[in-house]
Amino acid sequence: MTEPQTIDELVRRSVAARADFPALADAPNRADILGGEPRGLTWSEVDAEIDAMAAALAAQDVGPGTPVAMQLPNVVELPILILACFRLGAVAVPFPVQHRSHELHHGVETAKFHLMITADRPDRPDQVDSCRTAFESYGVDVVDIADLRAGGHPDAAHLGANAASRATICWTSGTTGTPKGVPRTHAQWMASSAFQVAELGITADDQILCPFPVVNMAGIGGMLVPWVESGAFMAMHHPLDLQVFLGQLQSEKISYTVVPPAALNMLLGNDALLDSLDLSNIRAISSGSAPLDPWMVAGWQNRDIEIINVFGSNEGAALLSTMAKVPDPTERARFFPVPEREGVEVRLVDLETGEVINEVGQTGELRFRGITVFDGYIGSTGEEFDDEGYYRTGDLFQLTGDDRPPRLLQFVDRAKDIIIRGGMNISAAEVEAIVSGHPGIVECAAIGYPDHDLGEKLGIFAVAAPDAQPTLAEITAIMREHEVASYKHPERLELIDVLPRNPVGKVVKPELRELWSHS
Repeated sequence: MTEPQTIDELVRRSVAARADFPALADAPNRADILGGEPRGLTWSEVDAEIDAMAAALAAQDVGPGTPVAMQLPNVVELPILILACFRLGAVAVPFPVQHRSHELHHGVETAKFHLMITADRPDRPDQVDSCRTAFESYGVDVVDIADLRAGGHPDAAHLGANAASRATICWTSGTTGTPKGVPRTHAQWMASSAFQVAELGITADDQILCPFPVVNMAGIGGMLVPWVESGAFMAMHHPLDLQVFLGQLQSEKISYTVVPPAALNMLLGNDALLDSLDLSNIRAISSGSAPLDPWMVAGWQNRDIEIINVFGSNEGAALLSTMAKVPDPTERARFFPVPEREGVEVRLVDLETGEVINEVGQTGELRFRGITVFDGYIGSTGEEFDDEGYYRTGDLFQLTGDDRPPRLLQFVDRAKDIIIRGGMNISAAEVEAIVSGHPGIVECAAIGYPDHDLGEKLGIFAVAAPDAQPTLAEITAIMREHEVASYKHPERLELIDVLPRNPVGKVVKPELRELWSHS
């Protein structure tokens, strides 16, 4: 049998093998997210819904290569709409629901779409009209997904897409500057998915819970494409209602999901709550976007649940630290095996000398090239790649351990997130990992703020636990207890209700820096 060349061919393969099996379901609180009753679909019903959606898009003059923008929450219509684009050979251009006029203007100027599918929502009842106003001068037709109606039937055969065809345009997280358009082909998505399915052991028997918005690598590469590749079941969840999420874990007998580190920490600290839940079906939870606490990974492993440490980007750079590769949970929280994947090459490069790093303890930028890596940002001149075609991630890592396989990588920090105090480099991630050990701190972010004499000083924004009032003196005591060099000790602490995060859960440090920029 010929191997699938497009994501739609993966869908058709799963439909043929799993027609009458449950495939896709809404969260039980769908009415609060988009309105309407929760829906559940078998694989044959998913196929029929994709056909109907593709027909409706075709009636809007969508065909091979047509970019289709969409802004919907995590309900079943979102994956159906994306897969309908793939069936037509069109290009899905999903936007996070948090994006507003500023990002949408940039999006249409970058992706050049002329059709946007969206919907009014209980939290934003004017969504459709707002989008129409935003796109008034661009000639974009904004359509409420409820108004899409089939007009004719698309050819059941493939409509012009192949492995090298563009499948999506997603957006960088936008932590600095304007979000960049990240185009990815069917082959690139499928290569990323194949590695995850193999390394995470995802099969048709899995029950997957998807709490990440299906708009980027986490939602599309980590959930959508592995789901259609494996023929598993996937339940949708609109991030993040913990009560609903915990209910779905039990009612849907979820075996695999993703959970932010802070939520895993909080749950593990509440034995009474965990003991009241039936989590017996869960075999693995992926987590990332922030360094993991070793005690947390070990604590969940003691409950027979594997925590998988994940590092990834829309551009196609990905590291996975699984129990199979890194059995010790405290090591798995800190280290990633150097990937050994056919068609993918990884290296560390010294940012000052440009030399490739092979020695333990030296810090360098992580770079990728190969079948999972995108071809470049829309409109870029190629500065995101080095002279040998490696994608520059902007993330700093070190090789650690000895030469025995697997060689391990340790995250140091974002290249742009190094705090330079009096000429000394400070890793924000290192400081955050230590400060988070304070029993009165739920989560924190370390930033540099301007100082006339030193260039920058180090400060902490922290979310306090209920009834706690952590102090800078207590944090300094923890730093001293860990025998941390004095230049890494924070000199300022501010307690806030919540850390600002982008749509994929990463802390938006520019917003925090701005709070202190003139103080």
